[in-house]
Amino acid sequence: MNAKAKEHLSEMLKMTLGTLIMVVGIYFFKFPNNFSTGGVSGISVISAHYFPSISPGTFSLLINVALLALGYAFIGPSFGYKTAYVSLLQSGLIWILEHIFPMAAPMTDQPMLELVFAVSLPAIGSAILFNIGASSGGTDIVAMILRKYSSLNIGRALLLSDCIITVMACVAFGMKTGLYSILGLVMKSLLVDMVLENIHIHKCFHIITSNPQPIEEFIMTKLNRSATRVRGLGIYSHEEKAILLTVVSRRQAVELRKYIRAIEPSAFLLITNTGEIIGKGFSMTD
Repeated sequence: MNAKAKEHLSEMLKMTLGTLIMVVGIYFFKFPNNFSTGGVSGISVISAHYFPSISPGTFSLLINVALLALGYAFIGPSFGYKTAYVSLLQSGLIWILEHIFPMAAPMTDQPMLELVFAVSLPAIGSAILFNIGASSGGTDIVAMILRKYSSLNIGRALLLSDCIITVMACVAFGMKTGLYSILGLVMKSLLVDMVLENIHIHKCFHIITSNPQPIEEFIMTKLNRSATRVRGLGIYSHEEKAILLTVVSRRQAVELRKYIRAIEPSAFLLITNTGEIIGKGFSMTD
């Protein structure tokens, strides 16, 4: 299998995993509690309330298929297979779960606990998808169409639509469920950013050392990374020092720190988090 095929397979597996995580949160925690935090799932929950003969999963499937058709009609072939795959997989899995594992009531009598899972699981799934340039479709398709044919601020438009859907939950299910939904919307917006930031986190090392050679060898041969050496002068000791700058993953950071402490305990380390690296050897999915 060549590199391109491996990359494609990896993306498909990540999209499937992200979608599965989203579906668990939506079906087992969001739907039974009537939590409506925007998007197609929120519309489906409210629609099923007014049309009880049609399940939320069926509404989700119908809405997503309709939006996909609109996307292909207005955007064309460049619309993207990732969005289509995730959107259809999500709707199909929910529809299947409704038939093999019907949920007549919430899993527990603790709505706040269920709200945490109803929000956090889809947020984690969405972050995995965003990290590889995919989305769950739904209202994102409307945003793509608006971006192509208008100058509207898409972020604000989507936030406004989510707010309207959430407020509609207050009318459909009462203030208690509506307030939980509003709280869920706030949590969702914060969680996606937090998860994405943690996915991208790398460790930036500033290593001040008198013996840079073995550390450079370790970085290049063991970690398969590179580094930049800068000459420095200790102000107190007036000794020449080497300052090594490198960026590694969190797992590699543990190895590098352990190695440096073993060979040169007197080395001075500055280790910071960095969320965005642009340059050779790094990418948003590295």
